[in-house]
Order: sequence, then C-alpha cells, then structure tokens
Amino acid sequence: MKDIEKLDKDYVLHTYARNYVNFKKGVNATLYDDENKDYIDFTSGIGVTSVGHGNARVAKRIFEQVSNLTHTSNLYAIEPQALLAKKIKELSGYDVRTFFSNSGAEANEGAIKIARTYGELNFEKKKYKIITLENSFHGRTITTVKATGQSSFHQSKFAPYPDGFSFNAIDDVYNAIDDETVAVMIELVQGEGGVFPFDKEKIKELAKFLKENDILLIIDEVQTGVFRTGEFLASNLYEIEPDIITLAKGIGGGVPMGAVMTKHKDIWTAGDHGSTFGGNYLVTAAALEVLDILENLKDSGTLDETIIYFTKKLNDIFEANRDIFITHVGLGLMRGLRVKDADTLASLIKTAFEFGVMVLKSGNNTLRFLPALTISKSEIDEGFIRLQKAITKIKS
Repeated sequence: MKDIEKLDKDYVLHTYARNYVNFKKGVNATLYDDENKDYIDFTSGIGVTSVGHGNARVAKRIFEQVSNLTHTSNLYAIEPQALLAKKIKELSGYDVRTFFSNSGAEANEGAIKIARTYGELNFEKKKYKIITLENSFHGRTITTVKATGQSSFHQSKFAPYPDGFSFNAIDDVYNAIDDETVAVMIELVQGEGGVFPFDKEKIKELAKFLKENDILLIIDEVQTGVFRTGEFLASNLYEIEPDIITLAKGIGGGVPMGAVMTKHKDIWTAGDHGSTFGGNYLVTAAALEVLDILENLKDSGTLDETIIYFTKKLNDIFEANRDIFITHVGLGLMRGLRVKDADTLASLIKTAFEFGVMVLKSGNNTLRFLPALTISKSEIDEGFIRLQKAITKIKS
C-alpha cells in the first residue's frame, strides 16, 4: 500500500483526495485489497460498474473483441457502434440517433453543441443561452463546469468561462427564460447535489411549457440512465420526451464511454462534431453486453426485486438510527440518507470503510448509495450489517 501511495504522489497530478487502499480483485459487489480484505461496494465506482466487478460475460466479450479489433477510427463504419445505437433507440422508446463520446462531460458538451446548432438553424436571431438548475452537476470541462449549478465549481483560476449559462431553482426557470434561451438542461435526480429527485408533475409541467415555446429540454442522465432508477431512463419513469438525453457511467460497465441521444436526427452533418476514440469497437462491444445483461435483469423481474430489497434495508437502517439520519431519498438504486451534519457524514464514510463497506458523499450532508445493479441479497445484507457497526462505533 505504501508503494502505491508513493508512486501516485510522485507521478500522478494531484487532483484527488485519495484513499490509498490497493484493490486487486472484484467479484460482483465485493472488492478485495492487496491483503485480501474484502469490502462490500455500495458505490460501483460512482455508478459505473453497473453489472458488477469482474463480470465474466463482459470480460469474455471484451477479450473476443480486442483479439480481433480494438480501434479503426470513426472514418469507417463500426458494426457494434451501429448495433448499440439501435439498441439504445429500442430500449429508450424514443425516435433518436446517438453520438458516442468517452465520458459524461463529453456527452454533455455534445448536448450543448446540438442545442446551440438548433438555435442557429431555427430562429431568425440565434438563440444560445442554456439554463440549468441550482445544485446541478454536468461535468468538469470548461463548458460543463460553467453549466454546473454550483458556484463553488466556478473557480477564478479557470476563468474566463464561456457565456450563455445561468442556473436557477426549478420554479424560477420560467422567469429566467428570455428571447435568447435555446434550452433548459436538468438532471431528474441530482446525483452530486444530494441525491435529490425532482417532483414528477413539476418536471412534466416544465417539459410541456418548453415544448410549447420551442425551447429544447436536455436531460442529463449520466448517472440516472441505464436502469439505475429502475427503468432504462429516468425520463421513461417521469413520462417525458426530451429533445436531447446524455448517458455515460453505467452504459459501459467500467469501460470509458458516453452517449448523446437526440430526436433532432438530422441536425448535424459530417464534420460538425467528432471523437477519435468515441464509440470504438472495444467500448461498444462491451456496452452491448452490458445492456443485454441489464435488459434481462429488468425483464426477469430481478432488478425490481433488488430495488425493493435494497430500499427496505436502507429504510431499516434509517429507522434504527433516526438520531443521525434526517430522511432517506432517491429512486431505484440511486439512494441517499440525509445525515444531521457534515462532520458526522465524514466520520461515517471513513468508519464504514474501516468496517469493510464503501459508501459515498453527495452534497453537503448526504450519504450516497450507488450499488451495482447486479448486487446480490447476501451482499446487501452484509453491507448493511457492516454499516450498522460503523454507525454504532461513531455513536459510542
């Protein structure tokens, strides 16, 4: 462990406050370090390893693919990419085309470019402004960090930022719209903003208003997408039809990829956007396998059973510890427990890790849970047993 810490500190740019555990192996929702200590993983790499660690089917698919082709570039047709775009259309139920990127931030950049293209092509005077919501998070690139509705991310060292972005409370969006507004960009559940799900009727009302006023609705489903909330998209759950949807995290099961879907299927022509690595053979083959696994999990009823079971266990630990938890929040397997204060939250995350269960922070005071969608009941049970031990210790 000391060797990896020295290597990291000597050679890797210091952008993360790391925990220097040295993981060596993973099996579904259980990780093992270099001393063979096991950890129940309620984080799935911040919502990425949707089908668990060391998934045999995904590993086999990747091996088969890279044994033949890994990359040729988007100058040539890529069969698994085309098949993946078709699959996304089918699973979403929306009439869309898809562009593939390498991350959620890149997907959101693509969404912003589509919106501004729409604003150029469809109005006498170009519309370019994009409204986001307070406490939102849309990425770390210079544009997506500006789109993020948290002033703490808008550090002066990165200035000047691109203009045309503002953030508001959801009820204030209507008054923020002007004759240069082209789109509103939101998360249906704010993953980094406290695992906060918006009211369904408010979202449907906003979607209706935007459609009537020819303003695009962009839904950032980087964290909520790919069955995380129980349906393929949270947009399906909210019964809306966005103009643009972004995906990343769980779609690749661990390989880096993102996607931007749009119903404006002919908005771009060759050369308007691109990516060297985006949608190559490796990542799209992996994603096809991931989606097949998750579609079967959903169709069999197993995913819904897992969500019900996990939610019950989460509620049990909430009820048993109301002295430190305020409420429980979230949808599907994107869950949170509001903690009474930030110090208790920090102590709980650290102590939980010592007891062999991994959890996350969201916002200022939320303990966040993003387990693999394939997590077993025995892993759920063991994880909450360990979490309760950690809670008991910090109370003593």
